[in-house]
Amino acid sequence: MAPNPDQVLIFDTTLRDGEQSPGCSMTQPEKLRVARALAELGVDVIEAGFPAASRGDWESVNAVAREVQGAIVCGLARCNREDIELAARALQAAPRHRIHVFLATSAIHRQYKLNMAQEEILRTAVDAVRMARELCADVEFSPEDASRTELEFLAQVVEATIEAGASTVNIPDTVGYTVPDEFAELFRYLRKNVRGIDKVRLSVHCHNDLGMAVANSLTAVVAGARQIECTINGIGERAGNCSLEEVVMALKTRAAFFNVSTSVHTSRLYPTSRLVSNITGMPIPRNKAVVGENAFAHEAGIHQHGMLKHHSTYEILRPEDVGLSRSHLVLGKHSGRHAFRERVQALGFELEELEFNRVFEEFKALADKKKELFDGDIEALVLRAEGSASGPWTLVDLKTVAHSKAPAEAVVRLQHADGRLVEQTAAGDGPVDASFKAIEAATGVKAVLRKFEIRGVTEGEDAQGEAVVYVEYNQRTYRGSSVSTNIVESSTQAFLEVINRIELAQAGTRSREERAAAAQAAG
Repeated sequence: MAPNPDQVLIFDTTLRDGEQSPGCSMTQPEKLRVARALAELGVDVIEAGFPAASRGDWESVNAVAREVQGAIVCGLARCNREDIELAARALQAAPRHRIHVFLATSAIHRQYKLNMAQEEILRTAVDAVRMARELCADVEFSPEDASRTELEFLAQVVEATIEAGASTVNIPDTVGYTVPDEFAELFRYLRKNVRGIDKVRLSVHCHNDLGMAVANSLTAVVAGARQIECTINGIGERAGNCSLEEVVMALKTRAAFFNVSTSVHTSRLYPTSRLVSNITGMPIPRNKAVVGENAFAHEAGIHQHGMLKHHSTYEILRPEDVGLSRSHLVLGKHSGRHAFRERVQALGFELEELEFNRVFEEFKALADKKKELFDGDIEALVLRAEGSASGPWTLVDLKTVAHSKAPAEAVVRLQHADGRLVEQTAAGDGPVDASFKAIEAATGVKAVLRKFEIRGVTEGEDAQGEAVVYVEYNQRTYRGSSVSTNIVESSTQAFLEVINRIELAQAGTRSREERAAAAQAAG
């Protein structure tokens, strides 16, 4: 059946291509949180990962397939039987699922990466699509580095994979090399020269190396593409991918020009963007289009004057359309539960009653410390509550003393899930260093600190600060974050979150080893 010409599918690859961005790796619970948010956002396809990449990736894709409803769940596979079968098994629980196979086609990749001739590329691609089609009714094929592939050979590969059973053919600008006019010509060439192309959905996947991922994706839509592959906040390898929020709002804002629609609930864009930023630790630039802090801010006098007359003078988007409230300073220590709940909902978050009660108590405690509370304060509380990694250790008390001419000292008191209360004192180059060392002494986990970041998440002299730490342990990298008006406290909580992640990972490894040993003994 031919695709609907008026509908552009949104294929989100935040969990696959986005997660491949350095520093953006996610745990399985974090991937599930993002996947659920994407389903609520209304994306059509969630590329949940690359099942053959690792056991953890397979388990994450399988968890998304089992637990996330609404969207098509997709898994990436290379053109070989093992990858395709692993993807099929990982995805089988999803009511609607897709196998996405890819193979590079450009002369550069054929020569330097694959060492394969055109005939071998063609045969391998066709065999892989047929293999995937035997296991899944919905198969997508991507000729990697299509934008640098000879047009005649690209058309040959696309035609052959359509004949083999691909229902979607994606045209990737893998290294962000193309420009809009050239890309449009590529799509027009394929539509003119490939038999059967009207029976499949043409897709586009653009990278942002030259800053044109969104422009190239929109040009592809004009030239006939009816699926856009993109990521939240544009995260991805190197300079990133086409930004979902930007391309969706461009299609919506200029609907009369593009004459197509998407199924995305745009009022969920802002909270989803903030969720991904919080989980990955990738801050959103203030001047980021659509969801940046300055996207709806006006400081110049002439702009403010125009805005007072009518919003359309300097705003082509309404903040409410993307889930952003105009109000900044809204709540304080005298605010009640009803006002707080309304504010949380206005920011795009939904909390279970138990979770809401916990966040409200934290809000009241924060309101006693801060003179003014901003939207960012509330977002930080909600995101921290949603993402708090439950682990064996909890911080009960923290005391630090800093000296200008002597090492700083820290005393931490931790409670373990088994009921133990452990107190340790340590000295360090500063209160944060001393706190980290005290936690290591208390837990017995010695990790190597690789990166430590502090940034303000709200406004004012009593603003909350977010601490993000990256550590290495047993050749794996772990990330933790926390928010507080006390930077030393947020740093300590972030480091403790990392320790909890390490201990949970070790427990999982031990559990798998015990199961394997038991199975071997039984066998």
